[in-house]
Amino acid sequence: MPINKWLAACAVAVTAAIAAAPAQAGTQFINILTGGQSGVYYPLGVALSQIYNKHIPDAKSTAQVSKASAENMNLLQAGRGELAFALADTVSDAYTGNAEAGFKAPLKNLRGMTATYNNYIQIVANGDSGIKTLADLKGKRISVGAARSGTELNARAVLKAAGLSYGDFSKVEYLPFGESVELMKNRQLDVTLQSAGLGVSSIRDLATSVKIVVVPIPADVIAKIGNAAYQPATIPAGTYEGQTEDTPTAAVPNFLVTASTVPDDLVYQMTKVFYEQLDTLKSAHNAAKTIQRDNALKGMPVPLHPGAERYYKEVGLIK
Repeated sequence: MPINKWLAACAVAVTAAIAAAPAQAGTQFINILTGGQSGVYYPLGVALSQIYNKHIPDAKSTAQVSKASAENMNLLQAGRGELAFALADTVSDAYTGNAEAGFKAPLKNLRGMTATYNNYIQIVANGDSGIKTLADLKGKRISVGAARSGTELNARAVLKAAGLSYGDFSKVEYLPFGESVELMKNRQLDVTLQSAGLGVSSIRDLATSVKIVVVPIPADVIAKIGNAAYQPATIPAGTYEGQTEDTPTAAVPNFLVTASTVPDDLVYQMTKVFYEQLDTLKSAHNAAKTIQRDNALKGMPVPLHPGAERYYKEVGLIK
């Protein structure tokens, strides 16, 4: 069974088991908001939910498929989750209420738990499309991620900095990673922009089916974005089949975000177990291998949750 289908089946089974069991006094529900099944948030969320179920007393944790960063912030604000993956710029936009990013009012319930790994903005073109640079994208058919997702907000920022708008494309699709790849395979799209950890399964799948070109995002374009969350980075050669050279791009950090309404002791336990079982999480996906506790608070875009603060004081990260 393909890994994505296996993960989905596991998550459904866990959710069904929890729903069927009577609620017990002291049960600590931890709904982890992730993303699409073909991204990185989902397999990490499934692995983290399994860790919490094993290592937090009375925990009943599940991983929920979602449209990722932006939807996750709205769900947290509404009390429909205890923990969520999200991109730094989306978290900041949500907390401050950036209407252009789709947040009509500030989401002031958001609280930080930890930084995780970097998303790399990966622009991947069909090798037969003639696309080699950002300028070559004009007039092509592109997928920019689900509407108002973190990926789509990244797409808007990068394309604007490169002097492009959606009107410059012959076709713009708002699709999750897996669906974008299927259209690429069928020659119905020329290029997909995916903001994810290195080695994301959707692009690996694409690269084994068709010849690809990873389009560089130069440092001068990143500087024009004007947002400190976007930093120059490199997609190393060999990350995907047929990618023979290092490719410059932009990286944006990911965070695990919780809400002010989640009890302090529970967030303390979630933070503590996250780092005590980090090696287990790293085995779930290559993207997690770059997570380090020393970087947990770097660039935190929202106030730190008191429960997380307690843990970081214990380990000496906060004096």
